[in-house]
Amino acid sequence: MKKVNEQNLAAASETSERQFAAEVDPVELPENAFRELAEDEDYRPIMHPARQYKEVTVYSVVMGLVLCIIFSAAAAYLGLKVGQVFEAAIPIAIIAVGLSGALRKKDALGQNVIIQSIGACSGVIVAGAIFTLPALYILQDKYPEITVSFFQIFLSSLLGGVLGILFFIPFRKYFVKDMHGKYPFPEATATTQVLASGQSAGAQGGSQAKTLVIASLIGGIYDYVVETFGFWAGTLNTMVSSWGTALAEKTKLVLSCNTGAAVLGLGYIVGLRYAFIICAGSFFVWWVLIPLMGTYGNETIAAMDPQDIFSNYARMIGIGGIAMAGVIGIIKSWPIIRQAVGLAGREFKGGSKSEGRPMRWQWDISMKHIVFFIAIALIAVLLFFWFGVIHNWWQALVAWIVVTIIAFLFTTVAANAIAIVGSNPVSGMTLMTLIVASAIFVAIGLKGPSGIVASMVIGGVVCTALSMAGGFVTDLKVGYWLGSTPRKQEQWKFLGTLVSAATVGGVILVLNQVYGFTGENALVAPQANAMAKVIEPLMMGGETPWILYMTGVILALLLNWLGVPALAFCLGMFIPLSLNTPLLVGGAIAYFVSNSSKDKAVNDMRRDRGTLIASGLIAGGALFGVFAALTRFFGFEYSCGVEPGMLQVYGIIVYLLLIGYLWYDSCRVKK
Repeated sequence: MKKVNEQNLAAASETSERQFAAEVDPVELPENAFRELAEDEDYRPIMHPARQYKEVTVYSVVMGLVLCIIFSAAAAYLGLKVGQVFEAAIPIAIIAVGLSGALRKKDALGQNVIIQSIGACSGVIVAGAIFTLPALYILQDKYPEITVSFFQIFLSSLLGGVLGILFFIPFRKYFVKDMHGKYPFPEATATTQVLASGQSAGAQGGSQAKTLVIASLIGGIYDYVVETFGFWAGTLNTMVSSWGTALAEKTKLVLSCNTGAAVLGLGYIVGLRYAFIICAGSFFVWWVLIPLMGTYGNETIAAMDPQDIFSNYARMIGIGGIAMAGVIGIIKSWPIIRQAVGLAGREFKGGSKSEGRPMRWQWDISMKHIVFFIAIALIAVLLFFWFGVIHNWWQALVAWIVVTIIAFLFTTVAANAIAIVGSNPVSGMTLMTLIVASAIFVAIGLKGPSGIVASMVIGGVVCTALSMAGGFVTDLKVGYWLGSTPRKQEQWKFLGTLVSAATVGGVILVLNQVYGFTGENALVAPQANAMAKVIEPLMMGGETPWILYMTGVILALLLNWLGVPALAFCLGMFIPLSLNTPLLVGGAIAYFVSNSSKDKAVNDMRRDRGTLIASGLIAGGALFGVFAALTRFFGFEYSCGVEPGMLQVYGIIVYLLLIGYLWYDSCRVKK
């Protein structure tokens, strides 16, 4: 029976190829790109699934590596200096489209996908590295026994990135193809629209490209002006007013909303359902937990402002919730995990040869090779822990087991988070990994300064693996929508990871020597400081907020029991309120745009145009956000001299104008 099913699948694949072979390449994304498919409906990407295209060329590889080096250095530099890691995928996609247009390259879409895929290694490797490894330098001032080398930073990032790639590939088909239209994929949507705009711009009319460019300019200039010149408030906050300050002092109650164009566009793509659940988690923390802690807690907590209570106490509940939601997700995804492992086992034994080579559009690296490479990578990780970090076989083996289990199982959690909200809670999952790993290490006698080094390097491997898994699902989803060959994306991702890991390792060493991470005029490194704050008491003897973590665990279990998506809710508890509120605003706009007419066809057209405009806002905000960070880095400071209260008023007015633009331009479509 099983063999018959496999033959039927192979026959269906051949039929699909013949069916697609007669079609002409579209220049714009199909109408069903972002919605669920009917039972008898197929998705047809822009690049023909049954044809060959230019993808991996000297141009695409060299440009991808050049952009990978540039953005790795820039992201590490700005992330540690300014305290924010920008997403590199969208700016790289914009540059790729611009270069291919300027050079008048034919068949550039497939090459641009490879450029974006290789270049995007920069953002994910940087996030994995700077969230953890600078903590070693931060603690080095207090404990001189702690030593850090380029070798440790480089291998931690490289091996973590490689594991993230290898662990995710077996799940590609499930997240990218089987779940088509069921997840919003905000960042992948914006990146896809940017790359597709290069295709439609070359076609007659190019209406989608024009709409995207206009939205990108509006969103980019809007975000650049507010970040650089501050002509209006970048974040609306009730604490700016006298009544809001009094309310916060008495009840710890605060309301805030980021007015950025990129975050508003993100909310539109996320949609009302997920935006509401995420905001519900945020409102629960800020309007229930923080007021309760501030009113009925001890004197220390009562003296804190709401932001400090969030950072030091309430957010810890969110971390526990994310960890438990991840475990729940793993349990629910167990059939998928078992299927991936089973497929690997069958291919390794040669049991799937009868299926033949799949369609180009769905051709992955063979599972036999994946199993082999995973084995090599895990052996390399074990040797690295033994000879390069811990120098004790038994303790290195325990550390290796912890990394292997957590990195593999939480791969699906990272991919889920990116698919839902476009934000990977990698710092929260890494923090939980550090806590669990440190507790295990202390139990086996690995503590003190040597335990700190072991925990942070191991945390760097896990953090980079999860960051890569979350980022890679975006690349592969972009490739799926456009029709590139996943095997080629997967193969060249390893080279991008190698180059990015080497770049980041060198940049971190140089920045530590020039600026340092502690003391006056030092780099901010907020995530690494948080990691250091958590790891020190665990390894050196101190209090750990286990009760707060367990509260989050119980809350996630209750949410799952009630049928509420626990990961989305707990993400809201972990991400600041000001970044969650605009998700709800954008989601509400998406809902009203999608229901603005009695004609379903018109509603669908308006929704899709809104998605294009929202993607432009995200793309412009991401690109001009880099310019704003560079402007601040080079020392440009501007004060408009307006009182904070009036800045809030201006912020409300300009934000309403931005909302009006998104609403009006989306609804301009007529049947």
